[in-house]
Amino acid sequence: MSGINRLDGGQIDRNNVLTFSFDGKRYSGFGGDTLVSALLANNVRLMGRSFKYHRPRGVFTAGSEEPNALVELRSGARREPNSRATVAELYEGLTAQSQNRFPSLRFDALAFNDTLASFLSSGFYYKTFMWPVAFWEKVYEPFIRRAAGLGRLSGEEDPDTYDKGFLHCDLLIVGAGPSGLAAALTAGRAGAEVILAEEDFALGGRLLAESGILTDRLASDWIEEVTAELVALPNVRLMTRTTVFGQYDHGIFGAVERVSDHIPEPQPNKPRQILWRIYSKRALLNAGATERPIPFENNDRPGIMLAGAMRAYANRWAVTAARNVVVFTNNDDGHRTARDLSEKGVDVAAVVDCRHNAPTSADFEVIEGAEVIGSRGRLGLKAVKMRFKDGSEREIACGALGVAGGWNPNVHLTCHKRGRPEWNGDISAFIPVKSEDSALRVAGAAAGIFSTHGALQSGAQGAIDALNDLGISARFPALPEAEDAPVNIAPFWYVKGGTGRAWLDLQNDVTIKDINLAHQEGFRSVEHVKRYTTLGMATDQGKTANIGALAVLADIEGKSIPEVGTTIFRPPYTPVSIGTFAGRSRGKEFRPYRLTPSHKWAAEQDAVFVEVGNWLRAQWFPLKGETHWRQSVDREVIAVRKSVGICDVTTLGKIDVQGADAAEFLNHIYCNGFAKLPVGKTRYGLILREDGMAMDDGTAARLAEDHFVITTTTANAVSAFRHMEFCRQCLWPGLDVQLISTTEAWAQFSVAGPNARKLMQKIVDTDHDITNEGFPYMACGEITICGGLRARLFRISFSGELAYEIAVPTRYGDALIRRLIEAGKEFDVVPYGTEALGVLRIEKGHAAGNELNGQSTAAMLGMGRMVSQKKDSIGRVLAGRPYLQRVDDYRLIGLLPVNLDSVILAGAHLMNVGMESCAANDQGWVTSAAYSPHIGSSIALAFLKKGDQRHGDVIRIVNPLSDGDIEAKVTSPHFIDPEGERLRV
Repeated sequence: MSGINRLDGGQIDRNNVLTFSFDGKRYSGFGGDTLVSALLANNVRLMGRSFKYHRPRGVFTAGSEEPNALVELRSGARREPNSRATVAELYEGLTAQSQNRFPSLRFDALAFNDTLASFLSSGFYYKTFMWPVAFWEKVYEPFIRRAAGLGRLSGEEDPDTYDKGFLHCDLLIVGAGPSGLAAALTAGRAGAEVILAEEDFALGGRLLAESGILTDRLASDWIEEVTAELVALPNVRLMTRTTVFGQYDHGIFGAVERVSDHIPEPQPNKPRQILWRIYSKRALLNAGATERPIPFENNDRPGIMLAGAMRAYANRWAVTAARNVVVFTNNDDGHRTARDLSEKGVDVAAVVDCRHNAPTSADFEVIEGAEVIGSRGRLGLKAVKMRFKDGSEREIACGALGVAGGWNPNVHLTCHKRGRPEWNGDISAFIPVKSEDSALRVAGAAAGIFSTHGALQSGAQGAIDALNDLGISARFPALPEAEDAPVNIAPFWYVKGGTGRAWLDLQNDVTIKDINLAHQEGFRSVEHVKRYTTLGMATDQGKTANIGALAVLADIEGKSIPEVGTTIFRPPYTPVSIGTFAGRSRGKEFRPYRLTPSHKWAAEQDAVFVEVGNWLRAQWFPLKGETHWRQSVDREVIAVRKSVGICDVTTLGKIDVQGADAAEFLNHIYCNGFAKLPVGKTRYGLILREDGMAMDDGTAARLAEDHFVITTTTANAVSAFRHMEFCRQCLWPGLDVQLISTTEAWAQFSVAGPNARKLMQKIVDTDHDITNEGFPYMACGEITICGGLRARLFRISFSGELAYEIAVPTRYGDALIRRLIEAGKEFDVVPYGTEALGVLRIEKGHAAGNELNGQSTAAMLGMGRMVSQKKDSIGRVLAGRPYLQRVDDYRLIGLLPVNLDSVILAGAHLMNVGMESCAANDQGWVTSAAYSPHIGSSIALAFLKKGDQRHGDVIRIVNPLSDGDIEAKVTSPHFIDPEGERLRV
């Protein structure tokens, strides 16, 4: 059950046996295992294939930097490709498949690519796919598309949900290794609001992977003690399984919390992952370091891995990659791996140390001044070949090789705001430069401090310094005693002299020869070399490959690594799924939407809804027996003109304008005058842009000398308010006027039709006179309804019928629609939706969003006389430009088909009869079209050149998309009651 490579000890739950499958074969592991540790325990070394050459690959690391062990996790709709098996937590029933192979992992037909390596060298696609030109579409592109990618998507809808959230803190600590825990303890005790984010499922970082690293107690005991204290502190938030993937301006960090990735499927009403936006006053990076390899010929065999990873598997997961191992190192850390493995009963065949002063050991052979120069075993390492300092060679049989080339601080987050690291010769690595933006500090191994003692001390001191910036006093805590060994490393970047290929980027198959070729072909800068060779562009983002490539480039140019320089990093630190970025924005929640106050009631009536801006509005209200939407819409339109209908118009933008200078302000905003508008009256207004084009229309109702209520179109509610606020703050800051958007504060309904007044009189309190004499057309006022409920009443009409708009506080909106429907039964009242509303307004010739499209002028809309020349207003001067006033410009007209059975479609173009249908002869376009049950045919509004002079003419309506071509008569845009008598009765 435990696997032939399972060791004693470790931090796994041996009482919790878990079964899982890999490539259809069943295995078992323990609670606390990762997929890789469980596979290694079962002696599975072959886990994947490389991208380009399909070479066999095994696990290389023990963390999120893994370039090789990428698998498809789960099955069906939940299948997730390119998952790093090193961080996939084992759970009962886990299913994993290898990827990028055909037909199987052990026999991959596409491994034939490896025999073509000399033709598929760096940049081959730039040279190959250029000719012949005809091959691109039929040969090259289909081939590239089939070859692209590693794993497979299921093609099914993701059944899981993802969420987004916002967090705020005084101090964000990234990483919960020794420095991160020391920092969290220091800041937590000081009372600061702390977030500790750790990408692993357990706190401790490198402490979990080492033995004897603390000298006065077990590391596990200290971790448990600190964790218990942090959990008890109400000001500390511990976030495991959380990767901080990016740093952004103003102390903002992006993080992904994997809420449910460690279980087969999320619990009910729980997301799979959460994308957090963390707002921090200060941040401390404790992200640790990543070990780097030493490339040599054929250094990519399954079984060759980083020595630190080999040690982590042994100490944390009680697993060895093989029962006999070799270690190849240029520093003392490799000896630590050999010592830990030997103590656990693993046969360490040799430690090959390229240094001439390597430490000796009584437990295993140490070969100093030597190099590993090759390996044997295609599907799994069988032996390594080494070269002594005298040039002689020797082969050592082994099942695994641990390579220790030194450690690179994880500087990635410090680069996200264009920070560039600097070279530190003491550790032969790049370290972060303290940014001018002191909001982010670095501690521990991420800062190049590799001893455990130094990490603990720097973590605590980093927290103290960060909190001092905020005026929070913190004291240095008592920390455990820990090893404080100096870094003893001899820079040795790669093995020279081989004739075969030595691999730098294992996932993308980039070799040392590729770097040489790129330089030979003129790509000298590190940025160009990276892109030409694809080095560091895989899912691991070059975490294990970049420094080796820089060393090769430095040798070619005869420079040092700092002279050659380095690329910097961009978010994300590790891959983030598109679903996580999308969050809940899918399906009906693809974008935020609002519900009108009558939505619940409308849903009860089986209304059909449509998105209008950010709102869901009722489109029509079907009745039993109505089988087509036109039947419902025609019925609603006829009912409004015959008796009375009710429409929820809450979505109209509503802006309260108050102040002693409110009238003067609106005089500047609208092109027509408002300064002399009497209290209790409403006026239609047109807003122009600075260039003289129509921006929006609406009404302004004067409730008091210093109080107006503005309405805008639904689509322009936000932009109109933003425009007015800009004018208030920047153009006329001296005016005594204040604005507030009240769109959501008031539920508003249009009650329209010949019986509208009779219906309104049943709900308006009797002390308010709403007769035609007492409340005439365009009147407004604050009233009460239904026995004292405050309301606002406007006598305005969008339909051309006698109409009112009644507004009540939003919380009463649902009750009001129910009361109106109940009170209107004797009049056969009907609710009507946006489709009927559109028909009614087209019949009346009212301009709306289709006409106010950003390219129409007041003159085109037939409102040229509204642009007052007696006062100044935004857009007045430029609206008077001669070109916008020409007599042959477009004018708003109505269209009636000659053949009443013909259908007019919006967007169609207008052509003169007998003229060729081409752009040169274009006379205008149809803006809005609908079927009018009163006219008995399609009707339309359109812009036509000299349209106001061509009433009665016949014009062609041409639709080039469907080859439609019909004739129509040019009419007034007012199809119903052109004199406006109905709305004034």
